[in-house]
Amino acid sequence: MPRMAADDPVVPLAEGIEHDQSQWEKAKAAVLRKTRRLAEDAPDSEVWSVLTTTTLDGLSITPLGTPELVSDLPETGLPGEAPYTRGSGTGDPELTGWDIRGWFTDPETTPADLSTELENGANSLWLTVGERGIAADRLAELLEPVFLDLAPVVLDAREDAVAAAEAFLAVCRDKGTDPHPLTNLGATGTDLDTVVRVATLAKEAGVRGVVVDASALHDQGASEVQELAWSMMVAVTYLRALEAAGFTTDEAAAQLEFRYAATDEQFPTIAKLRAARALWNRVGEISGIGAQARAQRQHAVTSRPMMARYDSYTNMLRTTVAGFAAGVGGADAVTVLPFDEPLGLPTPFSRRIARNTSSLLIHESHVAKVVDPAGGAYAVEKFTDDLAMAAWALFSELDGLDELEGVADLDAAADRLRPLVEAVRNDRALQIARRQRPITGVSEFPNPAEKLPERRPYPVEPDVFRYAGEFEQMRDEPAAQPVFLATMGTIAAHTARATFAINLLAAGGIGIGAAGATTDVADVVDKYREAGAPSVVCLAGTDAAYGEWGAELVTALREAGASYVIVAGKSDIGQDASAAMGLDALAFLRALREELQK
Repeated sequence: MPRMAADDPVVPLAEGIEHDQSQWEKAKAAVLRKTRRLAEDAPDSEVWSVLTTTTLDGLSITPLGTPELVSDLPETGLPGEAPYTRGSGTGDPELTGWDIRGWFTDPETTPADLSTELENGANSLWLTVGERGIAADRLAELLEPVFLDLAPVVLDAREDAVAAAEAFLAVCRDKGTDPHPLTNLGATGTDLDTVVRVATLAKEAGVRGVVVDASALHDQGASEVQELAWSMMVAVTYLRALEAAGFTTDEAAAQLEFRYAATDEQFPTIAKLRAARALWNRVGEISGIGAQARAQRQHAVTSRPMMARYDSYTNMLRTTVAGFAAGVGGADAVTVLPFDEPLGLPTPFSRRIARNTSSLLIHESHVAKVVDPAGGAYAVEKFTDDLAMAAWALFSELDGLDELEGVADLDAAADRLRPLVEAVRNDRALQIARRQRPITGVSEFPNPAEKLPERRPYPVEPDVFRYAGEFEQMRDEPAAQPVFLATMGTIAAHTARATFAINLLAAGGIGIGAAGATTDVADVVDKYREAGAPSVVCLAGTDAAYGEWGAELVTALREAGASYVIVAGKSDIGQDASAAMGLDALAFLRALREELQK
């Protein structure tokens, strides 16, 4: 390569260099062939089908964004302007980030807990009030040190939202202060009379009173499209109920705050929040809501279903990605749930980690310094539009109203949506069972010696469909008998399949006794007898070893007492079952546990 002379101009690497799509395909195809994800004789263009991700809604996330993807899409506008796809607010050089919202549900929460939260990074409080959390008559005590005109408070009192709202407003009157304008009295659910009563109290106090809680549907296993469609369905119903009670259209819209779940699948989360704002803007246009009132206020909460009880510290990684996605997606407020949320009531330590997650994203990573960081990315813009279109179509099916007029029956709409959510739950469960959606610490890389941290139980156990639930149930009740791992040959030879088998069995709460390095059939059988001759044996070796002495070993182990033999891999050497990549791990483990009970 010739040297550059001292007086030669410095040319940016990318300047004057153009690449076409075929070059990208060629480069990607070379990598995929090395990893055996693409056949040697397959055309380079097949990289698109190999790398494209399909969501549970059947939508595609392209591996490469190109201008052609967005050539026929409508304009997304500027941040802070309709259709608000790019954010409900505008950029600010001194932007301090999103509202870090701390969550409290512990009946024994103290005033010091709330003060600590607000003094160490949180901007607002989200309080579960009633049977599921803090007693309404404790609000005066808890909020005594809180400057309610400076820190917004969002209530979540599903059992008696009116009583909670009245108790909170009484605290404000006793303190002689007006609540922060972004306070929300938190009416939600399908009881429209309660929604109207709380919204009326909120309007008089100059705050919001209603939450469109789409995250509750997510907690039941819903997809992104279903969550978005349901949020529009609920919001329109609330809007019409408030108008019927005397609110103007703009006043009714101003009462609503939307809550969505943020998952560790960052691109779907980013696109979902952007699509939600565009959808609500469209509803506002049809309903006659003023342009400024159509700006959706969003509260994103990290997903409960994605969190696991086992290896719970890994939840910190999941919630960090989810919090990042929520911030990038433009959420106005973000609640990062404590990593121990699936175990029971959070501790001061886990709450600190949760709020610091947002603080680090804002102040260390400077994520909030850019408005709509994903805006203009072709793949994100395309997926945002795809989500919005699919959600609008489903919303139209659920609504059944002509031009959004009248008040819909939310319970009837929920009944229509329920089988669709159930289908998504089943599809997701099958992918988790096949470990196509791996759950670290549970379905992959479990620690069989792990002792779960102890937490105090919730007053009422949250109604959440946890993705790791079926694996965790098996871990909760370990198998009574272990499996003998008949490793064939040296450690270097059998380690890959032995590791696969160990992780698979441990994910089902099944103990393992391994032979270690072995030389021949007799050596393995001797170690099998030393281990107490368990009834179930799993062979782990190379294909070559299976071909040379696998069948002989299976026969010898059966003669020594093994009643059920498994082979790690796809070789057929007379075994009872095989364990290889792509199998339905849950079905396999359940069948194996039944064998161990015999």
